[in-house]
Amino acid sequence: MAEQPDSKSRPGSEPASGLSPGPAQEKAADPVSTNILRAEGQVGNADRVALLGHGGLTVWFTGLSGSGKSTLAFAVEEALVTLGVAAYVLDGDNVRFGLNRDLGFSPADRTENIRRIGEVCRLFQDAGMVVLSAFISPYRADRDAVRALHPEGAFVEVFVDTPLELCEERDVKGLYARARAGEITEFSGISAPYEVPEAPDMTVDSTRPLEECVAAILEHVASPGV
Repeated sequence: MAEQPDSKSRPGSEPASGLSPGPAQEKAADPVSTNILRAEGQVGNADRVALLGHGGLTVWFTGLSGSGKSTLAFAVEEALVTLGVAAYVLDGDNVRFGLNRDLGFSPADRTENIRRIGEVCRLFQDAGMVVLSAFISPYRADRDAVRALHPEGAFVEVFVDTPLELCEERDVKGLYARARAGEITEFSGISAPYEVPEAPDMTVDSTRPLEECVAAILEHVASPGV
């Protein structure tokens, strides 16, 4: 069950880092610091490909809570590592124990959550790894902003398309029931919006067997570089 608020969440919290409520802006904000320069090393993309045997890629899984994003991402990770590909999963719940522990589920905090993870994904991708990111990421603008951070072809948006009623059936924590009862606010798909991707790179029907879904993703992301 990915990154939904529980009874200890802060749905009415102040926006993180002074952000205004709402999805990401079309253009990323400039750094606050002005006396900085980007450092460049001597190791380039070709060197990393020579070392790892493949290029870097961000595979971004988006969908409702309970849609199967994390299950699918971890299964793809296992398959890729078996094939000798350096892959790693960033899971929506897991990052809220560390990097994003200061964020709640207000619209501004959700946007900041995805902004941070998008930057992390870009670093993983630049390092030559295949990063599998499993986040509800409910706003199109936020997902588009993450895509814009990446070079052309280095970002794959995977919409895990699962009927809401099935997500609720899978909800062993009872979060959907609590959201419908008004006990949890800012719950995507119930009391907060989820904006379905209009043109994802790939749509996965998670009602199909897991092995079929994994195979389809591996086929889609396979390229001479990965």
